[in-house]
Amino acid sequence: QVQLVESGGGLVQPGKSLRLSCTASGSTLDDYTVGWFRQAPGKEREGLSCVSSTSRSDGSAFYVDAVKGRFTISRDNVKNAVYLQMDSLDPEDTAVYYCAAGQLYSNGCGYTLYAPEYLDVWGQGTLVTVSA
Repeated sequence: QVQLVESGGGLVQPGKSLRLSCTASGSTLDDYTVGWFRQAPGKEREGLSCVSSTSRSDGSAFYVDAVKGRFTISRDNVKNAVYLQMDSLDPEDTAVYYCAAGQLYSNGCGYTLYAPEYLDVWGQGTLVTVSA
């Protein structure tokens, strides 16, 4: 069973960038669909972006409208990791960010951001604070 650890969170000024990492152990992360989620204080968890497996699916990425054009998801199979590059950060992006993974065979992954129960392995989260 894969285990996930998020890193890269911290305090960043508005307009700046941050890259989050989701590093896996115990299994090959490329065999999994991976999604990024966040939960801000007092708000429900929301899905942001996902990338499907290249070994079991089509390797495609999906972004919700709120982050499209600002966030970029990518894989590094050598490092067994998935990254979330976040640009033009806004105080509204302040949240705990989580990655999650599931062994899915369907092409595309966008549905997992609205039905996260398909992703059965979750990391512990990393806090991102956007503030001047």
